Amino acid sequence: MKRLLLISSDCHAGPPPPGYREYLDPQYREAYDQALPIQLKITEERQKRTLADGFLAEWKQGVVATGTRGAWDSAERNRQLDDDGIAGEVIFPDGVTDRNAPPFGAGLAMPTEGVVPELQWAGARAHNRWIAEFCAQDLTRRAGLAVVPMFWDVDEAVREIRWAKEHGLRGILIPPLFGSHPPFHAACYEPIWSTCEELDLVIHTHGGGAPDYGDHLGTIGIYITEYAWWSARPVWFLIWGGVFERHPRLRFVVTELGASWVPELKALMDQRFGDTHFNKKLADFRSHLKLKPSEYFDRNVWVGASVTARSDIENRAAIGVGNMMWGSDFPHPEGSWPETRRFLDESFHDLPEHDARTMLGLNAAQVYGFELAKLEPLVERIGPEPESLKLVPARR
Repeated sequence: MKRLLLISSDCHAGPPPPGYREYLDPQYREAYDQALPIQLKITEERQKRTLADGFLAEWKQGVVATGTRGAWDSAERNRQLDDDGIAGEVIFPDGVTDRNAPPFGAGLAMPTEGVVPELQWAGARAHNRWIAEFCAQDLTRRAGLAVVPMFWDVDEAVREIRWAKEHGLRGILIPPLFGSHPPFHAACYEPIWSTCEELDLVIHTHGGGAPDYGDHLGTIGIYITEYAWWSARPVWFLIWGGVFERHPRLRFVVTELGASWVPELKALMDQRFGDTHFNKKLADFRSHLKLKPSEYFDRNVWVGASVTARSDIENRAAIGVGNMMWGSDFPHPEGSWPETRRFLDESFHDLPEHDARTMLGLNAAQVYGFELAKLEPLVERIGPEPESLKLVPARR
């Protein structure tokens, strides 16, 4: 392709309230009717508490000007993505704000405490039905993810994963915190990893899930300091627990956390794995691993580095060019939409063209199975030109 293939590894969709009602099993609709007003009130109060007045006002003004129907309207969504130059997308829940979140705590954070398991599963299934139907309207451009609250019932999780594959979804979203349940590397979850590997479905966590420390001074600062740690945490459980050793074709993506944490994590794990004086006192903790931890990361883990920072791009060799995927976070207010081209210029200017193409779209195409031949006509119509970012072409 002459123009740049943009595949956003981080987009969101969800119907306006009460759009999930018809996708719920009938026995849960009355509970949804009762819970929805509470959810909307909590969302409004959270926004007032966590968003700056100026940003909230600016965002609301932008919403009025541009519209957010793209969060659920297929044709409008494609038009808005076309304007941003984005050909393909990976779609998470929570369309615009928590107002569009799946019912009963089945959204991005997916709490494992303080929710009713039966209801959370009902909400997850409602979203999965909706997103499968939504993605079916344009399977060339859309890779949808199923919500799977795996900790409550492993057998139910496996059934939902198989349903997701049968209905055209490309991966699953799991909770980032296991709470009081067995941790990610526990043997009880082997059927989940085996099924995802068998069906070639990508497993995800997404930024947002973290402990709630209440409405105290400094809470927001604490949250933005550690939220990436919580969502990335499953990675080292799966590496040290030998999950990637037993399932070498398993793919795990950590999204919307940036990528600055990756080099230090890989170096730390390799140092701990090494034959050092520090480790001599420890019982055997590594003979079940045939590779170094960083090698499992490089082979099995990708980073959806949404609205990728220039500092991450400049450190791409240590992170892994083949492990980085750009994302627009459409249509969230902190994302690059509707000014993606400006953000791309700020972050990707003057890079080697090969590296830019790899991070902007080719990695995601490989991970999620986008068909490049089908996307090419669209890319040649809407994609940015390499010259617009002053990319450096490869020498012949």
